[in-house]
Amino acid sequence: MSALLLLGSCTKDLISLDYSEINPNIFPKTDADLKAMVNAAYHPLRGSYGDGIHSTSEKGVIYINDATTEILYGPYGDQLLASMHNYRSTDAAFTHFYDDYYNKISRMTNTIDLITRSSVSDELKKKAIAEVRCARGILAYTLFDLYGPIVIAPLELLQNPLKEEPLARLSNEETVAFIEADLVAASENLSAPGEAEYGRFNKALAKMVQIRLNLHEKKWAKVLALSNEIIAYNKYVLDPNYVGMWDLEGGKNSKEVIWAIPCDYAGTSENQWQLMVLPAVFAPKGGFGTIQSTWYFYDSFESTDKRRTMLIAAFTGTDGVTYNRTNPGTLINFGPIPLKINQDAARTTGLTTVDIIMYRYADVLLSKAEAISNISGPNQEAIDLVNTVRARAGLPARLLANYNSLTLFNDLILTERSHEFWCENGQYRADLIRMGKFVSRTQEVKKSTFTGPTKVLYPFSSARISEGKGKFIQNPGYN
Repeated sequence: MSALLLLGSCTKDLISLDYSEINPNIFPKTDADLKAMVNAAYHPLRGSYGDGIHSTSEKGVIYINDATTEILYGPYGDQLLASMHNYRSTDAAFTHFYDDYYNKISRMTNTIDLITRSSVSDELKKKAIAEVRCARGILAYTLFDLYGPIVIAPLELLQNPLKEEPLARLSNEETVAFIEADLVAASENLSAPGEAEYGRFNKALAKMVQIRLNLHEKKWAKVLALSNEIIAYNKYVLDPNYVGMWDLEGGKNSKEVIWAIPCDYAGTSENQWQLMVLPAVFAPKGGFGTIQSTWYFYDSFESTDKRRTMLIAAFTGTDGVTYNRTNPGTLINFGPIPLKINQDAARTTGLTTVDIIMYRYADVLLSKAEAISNISGPNQEAIDLVNTVRARAGLPARLLANYNSLTLFNDLILTERSHEFWCENGQYRADLIRMGKFVSRTQEVKKSTFTGPTKVLYPFSSARISEGKGKFIQNPGYN
């Protein structure tokens, strides 16, 4: 990986800025300048098809990650490669997340330096840097989760962009420390929950991503402490209407949502989920039908589970045919339609303005339950947290006596996480990996002969390996 980085940036709504020109005497000087720079840091985290890592299409981590699990099955294309764990270093669908977004981390590093050296007030600087560091922490964690340790170019090299110096990937410990430092610093200076504008970062989000990082590393004491800190804000509750959170105004109105990505028709951020999952003959407006769920996943739910509502197992198409499990055609032959978001009846395009919900309070409760059980063994407090989430889904309580070993309790947590967060932010792949079931579940459900221990990480492209001139090492199992 070379330190010769392209750091130019522009967004649809902001003036194009050249971040390679580090000159605080020119920029930023005003609050408006600062806001433009901070907004640019949000840019790669949005739901845009072309350049948003949280796109709800095959270009985004939500879609591709869930396709590697039993939640989704792709009958063709990149989604089939994901479903069968048949991805290679020549498959851009899996290498592009790093190729397209690693430079954004360097851009944010330069942005932080520009803000630090600017002439605006210290208070404005502090708030702006907190948002950029949160964005950098989220993006770095996302890439770390997909690929393992990554390259983080130091500022001194970025300030000399004409110098070509190959860089090695950090160690696992160094990568974790970098991400954690960003998120801890951000949580200190971001707005408190309830004070941040909808769609902007807040303290709870920075701590929620820290929870995901520490789950990844199995640092249970940190997961427990962070969960308790978010609970102590007394700002979040489980939404009594699980399905309603995916209405047009559901995310905005819910007291459960920690962070959602606002969507619109203007291209700032877009939600393509209905376009991706609905067959062309679906009424009132179909889509491309690029992905299905699996009947294995559908059958793993209890019949009265409200969270299964949006897995559509039967429908009558505009062609007059009723499609169901016994007459699936090619539309639901692998599994039901994983709609997740409610139909936007007014939409006239393939897009919808239903916001992309990324993190919710239910995640805090289930993470705390997992931490408790891994620290002290399953106990009543841990099972009560799980049952709180289950009760909202209309389900009876589980008995501790039936989950009194760590293996049984972790299996319960894994099932509840899949049912709670399917097709939401793509985190279930990491849950399966953490529980040691990523490979075996794919073998069981999809009968894959391509999967194996090396498939828990995605490959880097040959371009990145070549750039590294021997310092940048490919993940095991890939050429």
